[in-house]
Amino acid sequence: MNSKELYNDINHHLLNDKKPSVYLNSIYNNSLLKAHPFNMLYNLKKAEQSPVHHPEGNVWNHTVMVVDQAAKIKDKSKNPSVFMWAALLHDIGKPSTSKIRKGKITSYNHDSVGSTLAREFLSFFTDDQEFINEVVQLVRYHMQILFVVKNMPFADIDDMKKNTDIYEIALLGFCDRMGRTNSDLKAEEGNIRVFLN
Repeated sequence: MNSKELYNDINHHLLNDKKPSVYLNSIYNNSLLKAHPFNMLYNLKKAEQSPVHHPEGNVWNHTVMVVDQAAKIKDKSKNPSVFMWAALLHDIGKPSTSKIRKGKITSYNHDSVGSTLAREFLSFFTDDQEFINEVVQLVRYHMQILFVVKNMPFADIDDMKKNTDIYEIALLGFCDRMGRTNSDLKAEEGNIRVFLN
């Protein structure tokens, strides 16, 4: 198997499996995952997260949980392929941005760094610029739900609305919030409503 075949296999499982995490976990130790650009996914397991916000552990654990959440609701997306790849790549910027600050693990700007890495990753396998751009924008703005709901200075509603679909961001953000241990369905549904309003 070569890297393009692996990409196609991942794409197939993202779009067709009820729990793509089963396949993703089964290929984690494949030697191709340690080579560029798949090493961007491989490195997710090395990135630890705040046990307060992410008791499930490292970024890989969180990502496969998000992907499984996304698989449940991908039919609500206007483009399930874009949506599922955004779910897989949404935190790809965390390994390079995670630092311990004042005793806490933070990943500032992982959304913007991640959008650059997502473009690099996808451009390795496809020249479909529309597809790449849509995934990249979802990765870029996936943190906006938190920023908007908590009225944080990082909220950038105008740019988000100009560059992507807020309903797709809401769907991805819901999966991001639910893709962690001890998530609260009612609270997260409420956050999505506040964000969309």
